[in-house]
Amino acid sequence: MAFHLKSKEEKFFNLLNAHAELCHEAAIVMEQAFQGEVDKEEALAIISAKEKDADQIVNETIEKLRSTFITPMDREDIQLLIEELDTTIDSMKEIMDKMCMYSVGKPNEGSVKLIQIVQKCLKHITKSISYMNSLKKNHVRVEGRVLEVLRLEEVADGVYHEEMATLFRDCKDPIELIKWKEILNSIEEVIDGCEDLVGTFRRVVLKYA
Repeated sequence: MAFHLKSKEEKFFNLLNAHAELCHEAAIVMEQAFQGEVDKEEALAIISAKEKDADQIVNETIEKLRSTFITPMDREDIQLLIEELDTTIDSMKEIMDKMCMYSVGKPNEGSVKLIQIVQKCLKHITKSISYMNSLKKNHVRVEGRVLEVLRLEEVADGVYHEEMATLFRDCKDPIELIKWKEILNSIEEVIDGCEDLVGTFRRVVLKYA
């Protein structure tokens, strides 16, 4: 099944693309903060602004779903994609909020690696969404991006468990341990959310490609 998009229908893909780009941009800022290139409070402010822009995109998408008679994909698929993207950027804002609220010190190498994986996953996700207006032509490319995100998620599992073990072994301050345990769990949730997103991509590809 090939898409023959009218301008109104194409707007759904533009909205999904715009939201995915905001997610990736937020991940880049978060990576810079964890690497010490951007101040934590500045990163939180930037990501918060992007999260507000993303909320507007969600609202616009839902409104267009209500008012558009024919959509390029099932309404449920569009809504699920935009909601999963929105959960992702909300979760990244929460991570930076915890970094600031808890006044944590310099991140360990393992947590930096996990944030780098988040950024890479969202780069692949953003590219995958850019292919969705022509799945007949690009389904192989989408699958390649999906497989790369799944590979990165497996790598992240190993890094997460190793970092948790290091934290419990080496951190002598119980309060600091609790802070970083929460942050690491939040990062893992974002990566798990990326896995959910590419699972949605696969289901969409099976329907329409």
